[in-house]
Amino acid sequence: MERLVILGSGSGSNAKNLLTYFQQHDEIEIVLIAHNKPNIGIIQHAEDFNIPNYLLTKENFLLSDEFIQHLIHLKVNWIILAGFLWKIPAALCQKFENKIINIHPSLLPKYGGKGMYGHFVHEAVFKAQEKESGITIHLVNEEYDKGKVLFQGRVNLDPEDGPDIIEQKVRTLERQHFPTIVEKTILG
Repeated sequence: MERLVILGSGSGSNAKNLLTYFQQHDEIEIVLIAHNKPNIGIIQHAEDFNIPNYLLTKENFLLSDEFIQHLIHLKVNWIILAGFLWKIPAALCQKFENKIINIHPSLLPKYGGKGMYGHFVHEAVFKAQEKESGITIHLVNEEYDKGKVLFQGRVNLDPEDGPDIIEQKVRTLERQHFPTIVEKTILG
């Protein structure tokens, strides 16, 4: 059984999608939801699916190996980032090399890097008058949004599509592809 932890920083829509998809899976189990903010939506999803949650702090995530030790104790094989906004520390990248998967709301390498997440990405795509946008699912390394691309899904944009419409189109791609690409990557 492959054991996953999901890391998130917000409402948890991608986490909920993963939780639903893997709820009764024969080979993949989500064993923990970790988050870096109290009182956010992802916590409710963890409770709804009876999954323990873990509050990440700078001390236990960035300044020590406490979180890594917790993952080792839980026998976690894979880390899935679902809207997680902190940079992954080098020690975690090294311990879980090629075992951390992220989803980004643009066609990387465009609109990636520090500060490029969520609505900021969709606003940049709109301002640049892009004809398409999409998602990139990739492995995580020590640089923001620079890991090996596993999958890109594209959506055409109309000239009148504002940031909110772009976001809706991109979220549709996230719902369609994130769980299946995670599954395919993990099971090889």
